[in-house]
Amino acid sequence: MERNGPVALAFHTLFTIFIIAPLIVVVLVSFSDKGYVSMPFDGASLRWYLAILKAPELIAAFWLSIWLGLGSATLATVIAIPAALAIARHRFFGRDGLMAFLMSPLMIPHVVMGVAFLRFFSIMGWTGSFVGLLLVHALIVVPFSLRLTLAAVAGLERDAELAARSLGASRFVAFRRILLPLILPGVAGGWVLAFIQSFDEVTMTIFVATPGTTTLPVALYHRVALLTDPVTTSVSTIMIVGTMALMFVLDRIVGLDKVLIGKK
Repeated sequence: MERNGPVALAFHTLFTIFIIAPLIVVVLVSFSDKGYVSMPFDGASLRWYLAILKAPELIAAFWLSIWLGLGSATLATVIAIPAALAIARHRFFGRDGLMAFLMSPLMIPHVVMGVAFLRFFSIMGWTGSFVGLLLVHALIVVPFSLRLTLAAVAGLERDAELAARSLGASRFVAFRRILLPLILPGVAGGWVLAFIQSFDEVTMTIFVATPGTTTLPVALYHRVALLTDPVTTSVSTIMIVGTMALMFVLDRIVGLDKVLIGKK
């Protein structure tokens, strides 16, 4: 902060306000006492938070998103751990190609992926399948889990693991008792970030979701298109607070600097 002049500080302040202002408006509107989205409002009320309990489709979509996030984040972590170990510790033919393949969901527009998976599910007869949706979500969150796991593995010395191996421990025992606890902060941080990305994903999911596999973001998208009540803002506020809480946990576990700028 000391290296920035008054112009730079003013610019960053305005930029931060510009980013946060829409979220603040959503939070304020969620406490409106009117039956429609309005700003400003005359009085505050919790009626639209209580109204969530009377919207079973939103509650069902919420639990589906929870299970989908838990499953996809766990599956992505299972893929990311061996991939990170192979990429960080070994030099083999196709190493760079493997890394590019696993990170490619970050480079492909989710609209394109949604259309592609919609066609693929139609051909395979997987339309409306929770397992298919789980695999798709796991695919798009692998890069987030891989990046943090790879950072944890790349900065790790192998002395403790090699000592365990020299004392007779098998590869699996050395991994479970030595290596995994050492990289656990990166693995846990990657899991949390993958869960957040899966839970909030809407662009790709809207193409492959069906009435039986509607996630919470997709349900909110459809509700906004049909209704104008502030229930969507109250649900969005809960999602904002929940995401902030998870990001706080992520910062405590591994540090947001590793996520945002790759700092070790």
